Amino acid sequence: MPASTSISSSDKTLNIKPKLSIWQIFTLSFGFLGIQFGFALQNGNTSRILRSFGADVEQLPMFWIVAPLVGMIVQPIIGHYSDRTWNRLGRRKPYFLTGAILSSIALIFLPNSAGISSIIPALWVGAGMVMIMDASFNIAMEPFRALVADNLPDSQRTLGFSIQTFLIGLGAVGGSALPELLSKNGFSMVAGKDGVADNIKYAFYIGAAVFMIAIMITVFFAKEYAPAVYRQYHGAVAEEEKKAGLSEIFSDFKKMPKTMRQLGLVQFFSWFALFSMWVFTTDAVATHVYGLKGDYAKNVLYNEAGNKVGTAFGVYNLVAMFYALLLPVIAKFIGRKLTHAFSLMAGGIGLISIYFVKDPVYLNYCMVGVGLAWASILAMPYVILSSSIPAGKLGIYMGIFNFFITLPQIINGLVGGSIVKHIYNGQPIYAIFMAGVFMLCAAVSVIYVYDPASIKIKKA
Repeated sequence: MPASTSISSSDKTLNIKPKLSIWQIFTLSFGFLGIQFGFALQNGNTSRILRSFGADVEQLPMFWIVAPLVGMIVQPIIGHYSDRTWNRLGRRKPYFLTGAILSSIALIFLPNSAGISSIIPALWVGAGMVMIMDASFNIAMEPFRALVADNLPDSQRTLGFSIQTFLIGLGAVGGSALPELLSKNGFSMVAGKDGVADNIKYAFYIGAAVFMIAIMITVFFAKEYAPAVYRQYHGAVAEEEKKAGLSEIFSDFKKMPKTMRQLGLVQFFSWFALFSMWVFTTDAVATHVYGLKGDYAKNVLYNEAGNKVGTAFGVYNLVAMFYALLLPVIAKFIGRKLTHAFSLMAGGIGLISIYFVKDPVYLNYCMVGVGLAWASILAMPYVILSSSIPAGKLGIYMGIFNFFITLPQIINGLVGGSIVKHIYNGQPIYAIFMAGVFMLCAAVSVIYVYDPASIKIKKA
């Protein structure tokens, strides 16, 4: 295990970390399964929960904007401090354990927001729970990217991030499918007095338990390099860097590598598209496929549409889970950039094809392409990025890189609702269509990214 690994003289000279076994790589990222289980429940059900509490479809982006806004603030700070932490739990573990506890509490409280509606409107309580949930998810999630990069040699990083994506997909499949699975096993999908159906409530309860169990597996079984061993592999971190305050975040932002800046554009297009998909797909399917009109949020067909969308989201996560394992092989033959470009193109085509769906069954086929894109989005940008940043800055730069994920979502949250209302005439299906266009733009953009690792391979 990394914490107890001795270093051979050749390793000291070459500064090369030993390779880890598949089991060790799995334990490094197993907590991400729980995080994504929770994310899948949030992504597939938050819009309909908020709609049941009284939100209009045009207002949804403003509520969803909380997630990226919190992530923009939280992730760089967590990355900064996790680069400088070491205690009995380790370097990264204290942060994702704390995030797991808070996330589980938020998962339990969100579907019960109406319980205190006599004091504060349920809609605002729900929005507050979404904010707390997202802050907690970000605390738990950010250190995992750095944890993989900390412990794996460069030759295993594509494999490491691919396995991480596999576990993300596995968790997301469970979280996406759970509400419909519960509805088929006796749990009501008719909204009760509090506006939330039992199948949604109990799915969130189960999600909280899965979240904690998965995180604890990483806490107990994954090992981190102790500071002295870490320095021997990565080089000593200057004392002034250790003592630097939060102002260093802004300094590092200005000095971000060229590769990160270029990947920023790719991430912008990708995450603008994903945000639209998560926010508007349920209402797009309800209106475009089921033909619902007017005030339909409490119609049982709306819940059916939500279940179908949840299942379809499960399909894209299932595809992503297995496709992630193929990414190292594909990248070996056509390179990292073309692998990502191909995957993003498939996602764009999948999203655009939803416009032509008339039977909800076909949503699952549309999501195959989205699954290819999702797997690649969760792995390839980080693989490319990890080769271009210094080891002592992995946490902070992974956090800063999150800006390029959160910013497009914030912009979409600010303007997306108005565009649907005034330009798309209240038809969210066009937001999904344009999401596909943005994904295609991301596919073109990644071709122009500078990948230092690919340059080294060509020279070799």
